[in-house]
Amino acid sequence: MQQPKTQYARNGAVNIAFQVVGDGPIDLALVPGFISHVDLLWTLPEATAFMRRLASFSRLILFDKRGTGLSDPVAGLSSLEERMEDLHAVLDAAGSERPALLGVSEGGPMSVLFAATYPDRVTSLLLYGSYPTGKRGSLEERMEARFAELTAIVDEHWGEGLAIEWFVPSLAGSPTLRRTWGLFERAAASPGMVGALIRSYREIDVTPLLPTLRVPTRVLHREHDTAVAVEGARAVADEIPGARYVELAGNDHIPWLGDSDALLDEVEEFITGSRHAPEPDRGLATVLFTDIAGSTERAATLGDRRWREPLERHHTLVRDQLAAYGGREVKTLGDGFLATFDGPARAIRCACAIADRSSSEGVEIREGVHTGECELMGDDVGGMAVHIGARVAALASPGEVLVSSTVKDLVVGSGIEFADRGTHELKGVPGEWRLLAVADHRAAPRVAAPVRRDEVAPNAEMRRRGDRTMLRLARRAPRAMRLASRAARRRAARERAATVFIPAD
Repeated sequence: MQQPKTQYARNGAVNIAFQVVGDGPIDLALVPGFISHVDLLWTLPEATAFMRRLASFSRLILFDKRGTGLSDPVAGLSSLEERMEDLHAVLDAAGSERPALLGVSEGGPMSVLFAATYPDRVTSLLLYGSYPTGKRGSLEERMEARFAELTAIVDEHWGEGLAIEWFVPSLAGSPTLRRTWGLFERAAASPGMVGALIRSYREIDVTPLLPTLRVPTRVLHREHDTAVAVEGARAVADEIPGARYVELAGNDHIPWLGDSDALLDEVEEFITGSRHAPEPDRGLATVLFTDIAGSTERAATLGDRRWREPLERHHTLVRDQLAAYGGREVKTLGDGFLATFDGPARAIRCACAIADRSSSEGVEIREGVHTGECELMGDDVGGMAVHIGARVAALASPGEVLVSSTVKDLVVGSGIEFADRGTHELKGVPGEWRLLAVADHRAAPRVAAPVRRDEVAPNAEMRRRGDRTMLRLARRAPRAMRLASRAARRRAARERAATVFIPAD
């Protein structure tokens, strides 16, 4: 599923960015909470998987509320009514007559207001992680303390990713997620705009509207949500006639983090009448994990600013080798990479090239290679094969390319030699696994014999089975020789900067 086109709906003088994805029989409008960015969301694997699942059974409508993401910035506070009319404009522009609404967090009160104001435009209402009011003296007195904590983060540390501790405590210790979230914060809203949003939350009160709702409603909340107290969601469900309340396990507020499948099952069942998690696409792939040995110590010694430059050079080096050997970068993992290849021999040669070139720059790399069936999740991959690859890489020594026995068996006849590293238990993976290190991957390239008219000089790429056949044909027929020679030169030009010689039998 490709990232959808971003369009704009106009409400008065304000342009609201929106996207439509999927072609299901039911329209579903996702009403965002705190901040959003409809383009940047698609760069987050968990958010992408979440939206793809919603779009598998609906025609999903996404939008950025005014002042956030790709929608127009606004001065000062925006009323709930203004934001409701923004949604109205988006639905009209998307050609959606009677969608279901999924109001997330602060998007919940706005969804309640829309359903009460325009009951003929709403088929059903879902509220997740939401609350009826942020006013002092109400049932949600604790909300004031939570707003004060978030305000302090915004005032002093906005854009640093510290708000992840507030929204996703289960993953707060991940430096990678913190950096990613910091970028998302900076792109989604300015500190001034976020401050205005928080002030507006304190004034929200849709409590009087709840008993007037006449649309099917389901209220979903995680039991230990640290951002929005569960008592608020229970109060919402109690006040809406016929509403069903479902309490989910977990403490993360962001819907696509934590146990998102349980949440998505409830949404799908409510909207379609049944729940069915689609079988993920699967395919055979070779995964390569890379990691800089001792990177934390080097970063501490150099400092973040001085460490950034060698890290960026290393990232460029890795990407150059992936391009040369036909690898596909899936994602960066802090100072490492996850990449996939269509064959294990090519993955090993790429890993050796990365190790060689990194070593020449004074950087030691740990690398792990495994081949298995992966779940294909758009641009991301998952499944047990990916977990095994990560565990293999974690056991590699600095400067070592470690592979599973599966990989070793698949490259028999390639000329790649291995050194046995024994059997190991891989954390979270059943059974014992035999691991092997690629041997002599730093050997100097063999000097090629002079090229004669009736012979094409071999290179590492031509040692593959198909190229050996081409070489035999070239020896038999001058015309075939010339064609093979030209093909070899084209390949050599593409890989000149990256070829690593691994002896062939």
